[in-house]
Amino acid sequence: MSADPEATDGHGLQLPPPEVATNETPARNNTPGAQAEDAHEGEGVEEEDEDEEEDEDEEPKLKYAKLTGSLTGVYRNGDSTSAFAVAGDKMVMGTHSGSVHVLSLPSLQGLRSWKGHTATITSVSVSPTPPPPTTVRSEKGETSVLTAGGSPASSLRAQSTQARTPQTTRQQQPQAVPSTPSNLIYIATSSLDGHVCVSSLIDQKDVQLRNFARPINAVALSPDYRNDRTYLSGGLAGQLVLTVGGKAGVSADANTNSGLAGASSGWLGTLTGGLAGGSAGKDTVLHAGEGSIATIKWSGSGKWVVWVNEEGIKIMRSHLRLDSENAEDAWKRIAHASKPNKKSWAGMAAVWRARCEWVNEKTLEEDVVSAEESREPVNGAAVNGNGTVKSTASGKRAKKVEKLVVGWGDTAWLLHVHEGGTSRNGQRQVGSADIIHKLQFRDCIVSGISLYTPSLVAILAYRTRDDDDKPIEPPSDTPSKGGRQRHRRTGLAPQLRLVNIKDGEEVDVDELSISRFETLSAQDYHLATFYMPAPIPEKAIKDQGRGALQAVWEASGGGYAERLFSSGASVMSGSSSGRDEKAGRLSVTSPKSSIQGVTATAPQPARKVIDAHPYMETAGLKLVIQSPYDCVLAIKRDLPDHLEWLIEHERYAEAWQLLDSHPEIVDTSDRQQAYTTSASQPGTPSQRANQGSLADFFADASDTQSSSNALPGYNAASQKEKRRIGELWLQQLIAAEQWGEAGRVAGQVLGSSPRWEHWVWTFAQADKFDEITPFIPSGVQQPPLPSLVYEVVLGHYIQADRPRLMELLEVWDPVESGYDVGSVVTAIEEKLRGREVGEESVEGGERGRDWRILMEGLAKLYLACGRSREALRCYVRTQNAEAAMGLIRDGGMVEAVGEDIAGLLMLRVTREQMQSATVAELEEASTEALQLLAEEAHRGTIPPATVIQQLERKGPSFQPFLFSYLRALWNGPPSKDDPNPQQLAPRRGKYDRRVDEGHALVEDHADLAVRLFAAYDRTLLLTFLRASEVYSYERAAQLCEQKHYIPELVYILSKTGQTKRALHLIIGELGDVKQAIEFAKANGELWDDLLEYSMHRPRFIKGLLEEVGTSFVEPVEIVRRIPEGLEIEGLREGIQKLVREYEIQFSISEGVARVLSGEVAVGMDTLRAGRRKAVRFEVLLDRHQAGDVDVAAGDVPTTVPEGREVLRVGKRKVATKRVKPGHCVGCGDGFSEDAEREPLLGFACGHVYHISCLLRANPDTADEDDIERLLGQLRNNDPDDGGFGGRSVGAKVAHAHVIKNAVKGGCQFCMVPDGA
Repeated sequence: MSADPEATDGHGLQLPPPEVATNETPARNNTPGAQAEDAHEGEGVEEEDEDEEEDEDEEPKLKYAKLTGSLTGVYRNGDSTSAFAVAGDKMVMGTHSGSVHVLSLPSLQGLRSWKGHTATITSVSVSPTPPPPTTVRSEKGETSVLTAGGSPASSLRAQSTQARTPQTTRQQQPQAVPSTPSNLIYIATSSLDGHVCVSSLIDQKDVQLRNFARPINAVALSPDYRNDRTYLSGGLAGQLVLTVGGKAGVSADANTNSGLAGASSGWLGTLTGGLAGGSAGKDTVLHAGEGSIATIKWSGSGKWVVWVNEEGIKIMRSHLRLDSENAEDAWKRIAHASKPNKKSWAGMAAVWRARCEWVNEKTLEEDVVSAEESREPVNGAAVNGNGTVKSTASGKRAKKVEKLVVGWGDTAWLLHVHEGGTSRNGQRQVGSADIIHKLQFRDCIVSGISLYTPSLVAILAYRTRDDDDKPIEPPSDTPSKGGRQRHRRTGLAPQLRLVNIKDGEEVDVDELSISRFETLSAQDYHLATFYMPAPIPEKAIKDQGRGALQAVWEASGGGYAERLFSSGASVMSGSSSGRDEKAGRLSVTSPKSSIQGVTATAPQPARKVIDAHPYMETAGLKLVIQSPYDCVLAIKRDLPDHLEWLIEHERYAEAWQLLDSHPEIVDTSDRQQAYTTSASQPGTPSQRANQGSLADFFADASDTQSSSNALPGYNAASQKEKRRIGELWLQQLIAAEQWGEAGRVAGQVLGSSPRWEHWVWTFAQADKFDEITPFIPSGVQQPPLPSLVYEVVLGHYIQADRPRLMELLEVWDPVESGYDVGSVVTAIEEKLRGREVGEESVEGGERGRDWRILMEGLAKLYLACGRSREALRCYVRTQNAEAAMGLIRDGGMVEAVGEDIAGLLMLRVTREQMQSATVAELEEASTEALQLLAEEAHRGTIPPATVIQQLERKGPSFQPFLFSYLRALWNGPPSKDDPNPQQLAPRRGKYDRRVDEGHALVEDHADLAVRLFAAYDRTLLLTFLRASEVYSYERAAQLCEQKHYIPELVYILSKTGQTKRALHLIIGELGDVKQAIEFAKANGELWDDLLEYSMHRPRFIKGLLEEVGTSFVEPVEIVRRIPEGLEIEGLREGIQKLVREYEIQFSISEGVARVLSGEVAVGMDTLRAGRRKAVRFEVLLDRHQAGDVDVAAGDVPTTVPEGREVLRVGKRKVATKRVKPGHCVGCGDGFSEDAEREPLLGFACGHVYHISCLLRANPDTADEDDIERLLGQLRNNDPDDGGFGGRSVGAKVAHAHVIKNAVKGGCQFCMVPDGA
């Protein structure tokens, strides 16, 4: 940029050098699918480079839709558009005939049209900018727009299709625009007829028409036009004119036409006077002398104004948002960027129309590059125009930066505009601007520009070079009627390019299909942006209550226009009194509305169903391309578009995976097709609103979760599309002979589709069973797979691969998979009946492998169809012990075991074991089966006779099993506490009924048991012989004699009474002295035979001397019988041992005698002490009754001789009553010293009785007659002594006898009951 002394107070502004990026790569020709029209059809281009093919494989970033069909009212009567602008929810178009059309977005419904000029409209400006539309997404996927009250205008399409007659045309009255906040706007247009027209949208009378007498190229309304009535304009006169004021409904001439404009130095005073001047308005020239002005744009904040003339780009400070102390800064220019100094610019600067756009960063799309790459040097230090380093932070608060993009000719700029700053000499600056990036294009002219993302700029490129990179001859203009320019047909189709603003790389290039593009020039195209906020879920509004709709509408910007038009504080000018100069606050008082016929009322938001193109409803930033004959919408491609592109390019794997991750992106082409159909067949909006499609069911990505739950066809449509793409994927893989991958994909994409049958046959015909089989689904399927799918595969593996067959039968459960078990069983049985597979056939180095597999599979299938008995037979034949035992125990197949006992026992025994294994090994291998047979024998299900009969028929090889079976019965089942449950002879510490039952079962076959026990377990044989008495002694003796089992034979002979023979066998065969002696002890009559037989055997003599002792035979007798002269080895030691035993026995006897004598002495001493113990009587005189005597008996301690212990006698407590001393225990009367004539008896316990009372207390002597008789005897014993005593011996003996009879029971009060 170069400095402008007038705009910068004489200080030069040096900007950083621009970044130049040239495009050497030819543009791609990516024609959008919606406009499949080849602009170069017929040119015969057949050769394509490899780079072009690679570019075609790259997915475009944008998708397109033509909106021309929705704008038929604009193009009626052959009219075409010349100016275009999008502001908030409004689209304004000016035509070559001078008409102005205002449409509502996103529905494109016409709000108002009027004839504003007589020639081509060159520019359009809207003030204030209305907010973007606010939409609500219902749970059914229907989108509605929130509007204020008022009747909607009819659409342009409806207007254009109505039948008109001259009479109805004259009578037709224009329909009033609803008075809603978003419609409270002014629209200014400029024209080649030299006029500027400013009109209110809702009030047709509020309009100004100003004649500047020269063609006007650009007009820009102040953002606060409602209050300040200010706008800027410029055109071929080269003057930037500020117009203030003006009366509504008046057409006036600008005062600049008569040369009344003052010098540039005195424009501020003129402006001040004009603002306060008359109602006709005041025009002031702010800048002139640099050629025609092409573009004027007011910034979003209203602070800055940019305009472009033939010399370059200029930026000035406006009068808005200035404090009173800075009012002099209004309309000061802050920066200037000169046009490029190139030959091509010499004559084209006035021809190329500059395009400017202020950036609203809140509406940009998300960037595709990383955060670091997209970070601009705005927040850091930057080089100012005067060469000093300036910071973006001013004091504590950073300065706000406004971004501006400019496209002019073959160059594009990105500028950052800052407020304030300091010049080189330290003076304050109004503002500054920095060129951040500068791009140059060698093959096009910029017809439109907009920042799409923070790092991508959208360029509407008018191509100057063809596909062969050859320059195109510039079109020559010829004037025509109506002011239009006719061009030669040399133009190429325009391109929309997304360019990285940092390095100039073209990220995406799409060629647009525009009608009659051959006749159009770069000036005929326009590019604008439309931002659509994300819809608000209806559920969120319902949850917030009735007032939430108004709140949401306000929060999303719906009330912006209302606040703007009801308050003068929205955008304040420097002369406005609406701001408190000290506090800096907005004024509470608002000026009255100047819009005639409009009453300010609080609008109530209403909901209206959108009748719009689906692309218009999509949230995000949209690019709108306008040509005289077409309107094209470009939006960012979303997931459904990505899916469609993948399918078109046969990238089915990625497409299927995308749809699997995002099932909500089912193709929305149906909805677009429905919209296109309705557009081609015009009708009323209500009719089109009722036309639904599949896409209507699907919500936006932001509301996917809440809406998808309410869509009944959602999952079905998604799954159907997935299956369709999956089958395309399969076809692609099969065509490429990738059978393994195709099988994996089939299992992934087919699911439970009935198409499995088709694909299984496809693989089967190619003999690729191994590739498809692992992925065929198993388990319950909804809907179930065709039975033939499984049967074909199983039939193949029955013939070809039996191990794989077994794996499939394990995985494919017949019940869950639902295939026909009978057909598979038949196939296996036929295979087994053939000679190819048998028990002796060898497969894979293993004998009978395939036969076992088929039998196992057959058993599994038998179980599936309820044939458990056949399944058990198969398991037994294949020796599958686990399956067989499980089936027997859990399946109730115990009775079937009796049919093949040998097979059951052989479940875990191999053929090699039968030939070489020991009995113990065989028993261990068949323990489970033996226990089962034993248990069933106890239950009576399988009697032992059945087992014995079957095993006996099997021959000698099964005798070990029969022995183990009988032993298991004899020993009984294992104990639960046994640490070794496999042991068949566990120990038991208590009686077990099952053991006795087992003994009885074995004794039914006693002789067989004797034979088997004798053959395999001699210990058990002796046990059985001793425990049982039902076997044949004769056969048992013969068997033992044959096997030379002497102990067992001795026992049998002793049982049959042949004791002497038995003794002879012990002495002669066994030579066991101890056993012979024990046998002689048990049979006393054999001692003489034993002694006689032993006298000639020195070893026996010695044994007799050592073992006999003194218990049975006198040792002297043995010694005497020893023959003289017989040499006996160890005789002396034997006799010495005998003597020692006698000494020990004598010593023990003597000690026992002493112990007994001592115990008897202690007992006698205790008895004597007790008998000698005295009883003390206490006779107490009663003070109140002199005749009563209290007698108390105390216990006299018994003395025990020193060194002796008192014998302890166990007692228990007995409940007793308390006895008063000096009273009889029986009658309770007190004893009298003088009157007591009856003998008193006292006990060691201290209790005293009358003798009669004691007799009565004893149950044995309680008879009164016996008591009187005994008392009479006592009286008659000694008459001299009153009958109760005497000193003669006879009297004493008789007295003692009577007393003995009385006291034989002891003290009845202290008597301890039995067991106490």
